Formats: sequence, structure tokens, C-alpha cells
Amino acid sequence: MNAPASESTTPVGVFVGLATLDVIHRVSAAPAPNQKITSSTQFVAAGGPAANAAVTFAALGGTAVLVTALGDDPVAALVKADLLTFGVRVIDAAEGSMRSVPVSAVTVIESTGDRSVVSADAVNSDASPPADLEAVVAGADVVLVDGHHPLIACAAAEHAAARVTTSVVDAGRWKPVMSELIPHATDVVCSADFRIPGTSDTATTAAAIVGSGVRTVVTTHGGEPVEWWSEGFSGSVDVEPVAVVDTLGAGDAFHGAYAYYSTQTDAVPERIAGAAHVAALRCSVIGPRAWLGRLSTDTLHYP
Repeated sequence: MNAPASESTTPVGVFVGLATLDVIHRVSAAPAPNQKITSSTQFVAAGGPAANAAVTFAALGGTAVLVTALGDDPVAALVKADLLTFGVRVIDAAEGSMRSVPVSAVTVIESTGDRSVVSADAVNSDASPPADLEAVVAGADVVLVDGHHPLIACAAAEHAAARVTTSVVDAGRWKPVMSELIPHATDVVCSADFRIPGTSDTATTAAAIVGSGVRTVVTTHGGEPVEWWSEGFSGSVDVEPVAVVDTLGAGDAFHGAYAYYSTQTDAVPERIAGAAHVAALRCSVIGPRAWLGRLSTDTLHYP
């Protein structure tokens, strides 16, 4: 069992990447062209891969720090306030400037929990790393990057590698910066759709990542077993069945929980089991935040 590298017994996670404002509507069916429909429920919350992972890490009992670029736009104030409410400290690399904060329009189908998202992102962001980034990373037990705000992501990954800190890449989809981030990572957590250019499936993608020197590769497949490859070993971990009502942010929850459990155990299957349990819980509760209240009793000491 790993002990946190920080002085406190509470693990510290630094999450680098995208924060958005999500406007979420639950609907009975997706709207047709030129159709207006009324949602049954709506939510407004901070979103984005790194932000959601940080919220999950904090809910599990960790100290979560999000490094992003928001600026002083009124929408940014909403994002920061929501994240603070859920225990995430935000380091804003764009503080003092006016930027356009990405806003995501999200629909969730009531009968299946499937979500559709239209959003701007920060893949091509030119935001520079904050001056204290090296010190922030030095205090971390785990660092996660999602490939958004690439200049900040690369700097964080390099600082983590220099300190031999666990460094997780959220590989939801291929982004050009991935070719720079992956060689610095200890762990790469991939969606089933993620492909290294020139590879054809999850197995060849995993082989390419392992071949680049990454210690552990994990690939999720929704409700199907999670595959993993680590230091010459491989296997899979079953995902518990749940009644799925809302899949928004489930992958982000998996990543945040995986980062948390990486500070608790060296055993890859145990990390995955904990993360899969958290992601399943996320899918079983409607709304972006209500599910967090169940973590303290259902998952804090899991696995």
C-alpha cells in the first residue's frame, strides 16, 4: 500500500486541463432539425475532463488542485464557484485576462442515460503555465493531464517525470499534444475509441504506448471489462452492472478515482476495481453532482 508522498496523510492530486460550464438538459429524445423541445430537468455545473476528475478525487477524500485557464469572464466566476463548493482549489493561469470560457450544451436521454455534448475546448489553447507550476507539482502525489491547454499540460508532465511522480494521461481521444505527453506518463488511461496514429484497435494502441516506455495502460469499454497492461503483465477487471441513468462525466469520474487509488495501492487491478466502482456509481444517479454524496459511505474505503 502506497503512502502519500506529501507531508499530509491526505493524498494530493494535481489535475491539468479543461474546465467548462456545462448546461445539461434531460430529454425523452434528441431534438430533430428545427424542433424545439422541453427538458424534464436541467442542471448547470462546472465540467471538463480535468475538472470532473478533480471533483471526484476531492469527493473520495483527496486534496484536489485544478490547473486550468479561465480568466475573469463572468462565466469563469460560475465555474470557479462550483469547483470551490466541491473542494477543488483552482489555479487559473489566465487570471487577470478576459478569455472565452468554453460552454458545453449537453443533452442526456432519459431512457438510456446516453449523453451528447456540443462544446468548444482548449486543444489549441495558447495559455502559458502559471509561474508556480513546478512547486504545485512538487507537492503532488499524482498528476493527471487531459491534453487541453497543451503548454501547461506539457510543462506539468515534464515536472512530474523529473520527480518520478505518478503521472496519468486521460486519453479520451487523440490530440496532437499526446505525442509529447505520453512519453512522460507512468499511466495512460484510454477510452475504447482512443487510437495512436497508425494503430487499428485497442490492443495495438496499448502495445504502442507500452513500447514508448509507459508503465501501465488501461482501456475502458463502457460497461464491459476494463483491460490493462503493466510491466509485462495484463488482464481485465469486470465492471459491476448498474441501472444506467446518466453517463455524463462517467469517464472523468473513472480517471479521478484511478488517480486517487493510485495513491492507495500499487496493484493495478485494485486501482481499476475502485475506479470502475466509482464510475458505475456515477452512471446510476441523475445529475452531475448528486452522486457525490454517496461516495463517503459507498466508496471511501474501496477497494
